[in-house]
Amino acid sequence: MITTDLTPGAPCWLDLGAPDVRAAAAFYGAVLGWEYESMGGEGEDTEGGMFKKDGRTVAGLGKLSEEGARSAWMIYYTVTDADAATQAVQSAGGTVRVPVRDLGEWGRMAQYTDPSGGQFAVWQPGKNQGFDLADEPGSLSWTELYTSDAAAARQFYGSVLGWQFSDTEMPGGGGTYTLITPAGMPEDRMQGGLMQLGVEDLSLANGQAYWHPVFAVADCDAAVAAVTGNGGSVQMGPVDAEGVGRLAVCLDRSQADFVVLTPSSPS
Repeated sequence: MITTDLTPGAPCWLDLGAPDVRAAAAFYGAVLGWEYESMGGEGEDTEGGMFKKDGRTVAGLGKLSEEGARSAWMIYYTVTDADAATQAVQSAGGTVRVPVRDLGEWGRMAQYTDPSGGQFAVWQPGKNQGFDLADEPGSLSWTELYTSDAAAARQFYGSVLGWQFSDTEMPGGGGTYTLITPAGMPEDRMQGGLMQLGVEDLSLANGQAYWHPVFAVADCDAAVAAVTGNGGSVQMGPVDAEGVGRLAVCLDRSQADFVVLTPSSPS
C-alpha cells in the first residue's frame, strides 16, 4: 500500500499537465471530490495549483506547455539525492527531461524518461515531503507502468530506484504482472506494478511505455458515471478483479489516463 511514510523509492507526489487548467480542476472535482486551490488570486487565469481532499493535499495541476506533449499524470518517487538519481538514470540508459531543480527549502526535483519512453520524476524532500493523503478514497493508491519490455523495465528501475520485484500470473491467462515494493520494505508496502504489452497496445503514448496513477474511490461505478458525465471516457470496465477490487481505466477530457479502484474488502 502507498502511505505518507515516504521512504526512498516510494511514490510521494503526482501532478497533471493539462491544456485547460480550469476544465481539469472541474473534472477531477466531480470525479474524485477534489477541491482545487489556485496558486494565484481569486478569479485569475493562473498556470496551476493544488488539489486537496478534505483539506489535505493530494496532487498538483499545471498548464501543459511542452510542445507536442500529451496531457498526462507525472508520478514522483522519493530519493535521498536527486543528483545521484540523475547519474543512475543516465548510467542505466535513461534520459533527463528536466534537470535537477532546487526549490529552496521545499526540496529538489528532476524528471526523466526510461529507455522505453516511460516518463517519471523524483523528489528529494526538504520541508515538503509530498502528498498528505494516500490509499484512501480520493487519493493515490497504486502506480502502474505499461511497457513493451518488462525485463528491461525491471533492470532500469531496479538500478535507479532500488525496487524489489515479484511476479504473479493474471487471471484467465492474461500474462504476468510484476509487483513493485520499495527497497527493504515488506510486501504490505507494495506500491505498484508493471505489465508488458505489445507496442500496438500502447497507442495512447504512440507505442512508448507510460505510467498512470490508480485512485481509490468509494464506489467505482459512481466514479465512472462521473467520468462520462463530465466529458471523460472509459477504456475498460468497470470490472471486478479477484483479490484487487472493482476498477475502470479512464481518460479525462484531455485524454490523460488514470484508473479508479474500489478495493476489495479484507477477508
